[in-house]
Amino acid sequence: MWENFLISLEIMGKGMLGIFVVIGLLTLAVSVMGKLSHKEEETGE
Repeated sequence: MWENFLISLEIMGKGMLGIFVVIGLLTLAVSVMGKLSHKEEETGE
């Protein structure tokens, strides 16, 4: 019983880590695209 609980915690931890990594990558991508878009608007004027 206790071993199954520890295994489930390990699996849950990996899943949570994966979710946070994906959220971080999406945040970084949106930030970079926002900065690139802002530079294009400045040069277009």
